[in-house]
Amino acid sequence: MRPPPLIEILNATIWRGGTRVFDNLELKIDQGEHIAILGPNGSGKTTLLMAINRELYPVAKQNTVFRILGRDRWNVWDLRQHIGIVSHDLQARYTATTTALDVVASGFRSSIGTHCENPSERDRALTIMAELGIDALRDTAFARMSTGQQRRCLLGRSLVHEPDTLILDEPTAGLDPAASFEFLARIRRLAAEGRSLVLVTHHINEIPPEIDRVVLLRGGEVTGDGDKREMLTPDRLGEAFGTSLRVHELDGYFAAVPDDRELRKT
Repeated sequence: MRPPPLIEILNATIWRGGTRVFDNLELKIDQGEHIAILGPNGSGKTTLLMAINRELYPVAKQNTVFRILGRDRWNVWDLRQHIGIVSHDLQARYTATTTALDVVASGFRSSIGTHCENPSERDRALTIMAELGIDALRDTAFARMSTGQQRRCLLGRSLVHEPDTLILDEPTAGLDPAASFEFLARIRRLAAEGRSLVLVTHHINEIPPEIDRVVLLRGGEVTGDGDKREMLTPDRLGEAFGTSLRVHELDGYFAAVPDDRELRKT
């Protein structure tokens, strides 16, 4: 029997506060896929992530489907055993004094900064920290770490349950080039080990070569969905981001630069 989709959305209307962000949204992501959800600020990326994370729910109406791994309803703790999330927003929620060990171990209960008392959870957290090269930071306060170290702590937090899927929200935001490259290298290794990747971003250059499908969002609508090389073109990206640009590819990475020909016309 074929496994259910990782995410299945049909005819979904989603509000965030007093704003209707999506109307009749349709999107399906299968288990095992490596996919990027790409769009400018305000396109709906954060709202979609919050809905997948069960922080928002679609309007209840006939013919609406919003399933994760084939289920309409999830206990968040149970969902974290299947899907790990790393986000810039999550990073901002931790207090300055929370230690690296407590950040990683908080993933067991989907909490923020709970002190780790369980010996087996502590051991598991320390093992993951060693794998990520942050075990020396176990007693270091969050505020005393670099942004890259904080991001690795959050990656460790997402991995405590060994989830099959990682959702990464703007994973290199705030990182310098060296830290960005190091973090993306770790993500690529996790993909090579068999984990699915769902990358939510507006940075084209942080899409790793393992991503083979791109969904383009603009103004709460899906403006493109398909093979990476068909979506990451000047026309497609220009439509999504509302600007003229050129696209270059090197070693499986893509970069967008201004279209000088258009600038010279102004």
